[in-house]
Order: sequence, then structure tokens, then C-alpha cells
Amino acid sequence: MTGIQALGSLATEGKDNPRADFSDTPWWLSLVKALIIFVYLLVSTLLVIWFERRVIGRMQQRPGPNRNGPFGLLQTLADGMKSMLKEDNTPAKADRFVFTLAPLITATMCFIGFAIIPLAGEVSMFGHRTPLQLADSSIAVLFVLAIAGIGIYGVVLAGWSSGSPYPLMGGLRSSAQMISYEIAMGLSLVAVFLYSGSMSTSQIVGAQGNVWYIIPAFFSFFVYVITMVGETNRLPFDLAEGEGELTGGFHTEYGSMRFAMFFLGEYINMFTVAALATTMFLGGWQAPPGIAAINDGMFNEGWWGLLWFTVKLWMFMFVFVWLRGSLPRTRYDQFMRFGWKFLIPATLGWVVLVAFFRGAQNGWFGDSALEFAGRRFPISSLLIVGLVAVGALALGWWWDNRALAREAAAAAAPPEEIDPYAGGFVVPPMPGQRLRETARVGAPALPEAEPVTQSPVSAATSDPDKEAPRG
Repeated sequence: MTGIQALGSLATEGKDNPRADFSDTPWWLSLVKALIIFVYLLVSTLLVIWFERRVIGRMQQRPGPNRNGPFGLLQTLADGMKSMLKEDNTPAKADRFVFTLAPLITATMCFIGFAIIPLAGEVSMFGHRTPLQLADSSIAVLFVLAIAGIGIYGVVLAGWSSGSPYPLMGGLRSSAQMISYEIAMGLSLVAVFLYSGSMSTSQIVGAQGNVWYIIPAFFSFFVYVITMVGETNRLPFDLAEGEGELTGGFHTEYGSMRFAMFFLGEYINMFTVAALATTMFLGGWQAPPGIAAINDGMFNEGWWGLLWFTVKLWMFMFVFVWLRGSLPRTRYDQFMRFGWKFLIPATLGWVVLVAFFRGAQNGWFGDSALEFAGRRFPISSLLIVGLVAVGALALGWWWDNRALAREAAAAAAPPEEIDPYAGGFVVPPMPGQRLRETARVGAPALPEAEPVTQSPVSAATSDPDKEAPRG
């Protein structure tokens, strides 16, 4: 009941409403901001493809694209023109309408998800004061997650409409992967909602004025970074496009501009999840703490926010590229088991801990507190932190003992004799081992030889040099 009353007071005070003020934003200015976001994403996509190829080239000790334009900057534009001029083929057994609709869904949903991301604070445009954000609402983050869920339809429809087995398998694998990791992604953001008291992106950015949520919600940030790589089907989690297994995955049969739309959607989706991570955990468009304090925050206002937002965004882009150039592709069953058996249960437990911690900070478990260095620490919060620390130590001790037992089992010498049917199915011996003859039910036992008796006639007429026939 206390929690319900607190939520009611938040709604009354307007803390759950968007902080962004669009009262001085006419409809034509909203169209201008939509065009700015569209151009911003297209230019960023052209640059990040060049950036990825150059960085991976450096990691592999090769130059990368360096022919078209200065430093090869126009290579991505040349590749785009090449895709436009390629012949567009449709498989004979494909559903033509759905085959064309799938890449359109994938490309457009990524643009829509960027609409609620605040690129900066209030700026002056054409004589109007307006936030550099297209739209906002009290459930803006849920809108992004819903749009990401719609984007999965493009992958599923692309695999099904191709009329080929490999795209169908790739579409099913990719959809299962994206749905699984969207659950952990949504749960990782619940801690941010508890700290900020809102799901509005402008409110969340404003609530990080003192401390960014990457510090109190560090585990949520860790989970979100893993899930955003799995959500975008990027290495080491591009399991839907494993060339050795599924050729090209769900877009095997696509070419020309249809394939380019999938390519564009993947990179814009990278920017969307990175922008959401910047907004939720790194203070959004706000300047770093040291720079934000210069001259009463002169570098934390106006168009400066777009600079800090872009810098943070490209830090995540470098992480994407670094992971692709460093790690091999994981196995599909291991990746899915990691998501369902570790990330989701661990994130649920983390959300419960954060909820108790926030309740203790709000005084819902008592008002007793400890004074230290002029600051007041609730006793219930300290107890929760102590329990978490003890649990982490116990978990680390158990994990170390398990690792030691696993190493001891691996170092133990294998037996010299094995039963090939011990596990229920035939197991071949290792080098240096011998098989134990068994007479288990269902296992072919070796028959014993019976003595052979010969009649006197046959014994007299038989050749003594020949071997007697076996019984």
C-alpha cells in the first residue's frame, strides 16, 4: 500500500510525465527535426561502415578501404551505388509480396525507434525553443522495445517468403535469438525505471544530473551490453548468418537494394540500441561530470548536448567493431542457454534487490540511519548491501570450487578398460584404452566356441593340414 501511495504521489507531482517541453514546437518544426534525425542516421551509417572496415583492417594489419575518396571515405557510397545498379532477382518459389515487404519492415522500424531519443536539451531553431527530440511520452522506453519487437517480423517473413530451407532455418533461429534476448534487455532496464521513477527518456536523462546510472545499475548495464549485441545479430552472436551452417541466413536469397535494406537496418539498429544505452546509463546528452561543471555548465546546454551524445554513441560503435574483430562466433545452444539460464534469472534477482534498495532509501523499512561524514545512510540499505556482498562471496567460493573439481576431473587419467554400453549407447575407446566384453541385455555378446567332433570317416578322409570347421 505504501508503494501504491508513492506511485500516486509521483503521478500527482508530474514526475512521471516527460520533462521535454514541446509547447513552442509547431508541426513544421517537428518535420524539420524528423529530417535532421533521418540525415543524422544515414550519415552515421555511411561513416560507421567505413569506420568498421578501417578499424578491423588495422587489427588485421591491412590498410582497409583507401581508394575511393580521401582515406576511402566514399567507399560506402560506392558500395551503395553498386547495390542500386545490381540486377534484382526473386526466387521462383518465393512469395513476391512478402519477399519485398520484409526488408521494408526491417529498415523502417529502426528509424521509428530513434524518434524518442533526446539528442540534446533545448535548442533554438528558427526562432523557437524546442528540445532536440522528436517525441516523448511517459512510456517512451516501452515504445522502443515494442518497435524492436515489430522488427523481428521482418526477419521471420524474409526467411519464410524465400521458399528455401536455409533462409527458413536462419529466420527461425534469428527470431528465437532476438525474442530471447529482448526479455533480458527489458528486464535490465527495470532497474533504471526504479532509480529514475519514470519511463520517459527526458525524465531519465534529467535524473542523471548527479550520477549516471552506469554506477548504481552496473549489473543492468552489463546485461544490456550483452543483449544489445545479441539483439542486433552482430559477432560474436551473428548465429542467424553463420556462413558455414546457413550460407547467409534469412537473407540468403536477397540481392540488390533488398539486401541493402537489411544491411541498412542492421547498422541503424546498432545506433538505436547504442542511443538507448547512452540515454539510460551514460546520462544521455549531458556532458561528463568534469566538463559539466565548467563556467556554470556552459558546455552542458544547447547544441553542445549533440556533441556529447555523438561521442558516447560512437564509443558503443567502437565496442561493436572491437567485438567483431576479436571474438569468434559462439555456438547457438550455448548462446541460448546463457540467455535463458543465466541472464534472465540473474536480471530478475537484480531487479528484486534494486527494488528493496530503493524501498530502503525511501524509508519504507524504517527510519533508522547511520550518520557518517555528514551523510545519512539507512540501516536497511546497509543490510541489503551486506547481504549482497556475502552472497557474492559465497557464489565466488562455490564457482572456484566447481572450477577446481572440473580441472581435477580433467586431469585424472582415463581408465584402461571401458564398458562401451555404459551410457546406453556405443562409445568408442580412446587411444590406449581397451573394450570390456559385456553380456548386458540388448548388447551383442561374443558367443563362446564349442568343441567340434568329427566322425571316423570324415576324420580319415579330411586333410590334416586344413583347419577343422567351427561349430
